[in-house]
Amino acid sequence: MGQITVIPCGIDGLLEIQPTVHRDARGYFTETYNKRDMDEAGLFMEFVQDNQSASPKGVLRGLHYQKLHPQGKLVRVIRGEVFDVAVDLRAKSPTYGKWHGVVLSAEKQNQFYVPEGFAHGYLVLSDWAEFCYKVTDFYHPGDEGALAFNDPDIAVAWPGLVGDYPGSADPSGYRMEDGTPLVLSAKDAAAPRLGEAFRF
Repeated sequence: MGQITVIPCGIDGLLEIQPTVHRDARGYFTETYNKRDMDEAGLFMEFVQDNQSASPKGVLRGLHYQKLHPQGKLVRVIRGEVFDVAVDLRAKSPTYGKWHGVVLSAEKQNQFYVPEGFAHGYLVLSDWAEFCYKVTDFYHPGDEGALAFNDPDIAVAWPGLVGDYPGSADPSGYRMEDGTPLVLSAKDAAAPRLGEAFRF
């Protein structure tokens, strides 16, 4: 090994991964994924699909999960900066309902591994961000669930986001500190709280 550094994140299964970045006068080179290095680190996930999205500052995507076909995700940013969040939805986990966030940036080249059993989302912090991720299962239409980004029982501390948090789900009550409005999809704006989505 030696090409990646794996950093546990305080919730079992969540990992920040820092690939080795080789920089010189020409720019940089890095291996964004190497199965041999991942295997040697004890990470044996199999990815079946690569996705990419781009968004301006203030866009919040999430918190998303698949109900019957959960996806593990290896996420990174190739332009700009986002705050990436995972929420533990594993019913028997001692950290059920807890969250962890990582700032991902093109400058740092860091990655975040979110295994199956978590909700996932991110807030764009830079003027523009391009976001890439690998997944361990395909997207299944109709299987996706979402949780409210401002659920007070989860209480994600989204950096730079101010407003009625953790109050109304109306996104018009939220903005970034510089005045940039929060942008949510209609589905995310209507997402239920954790206690409404999961009752054991």
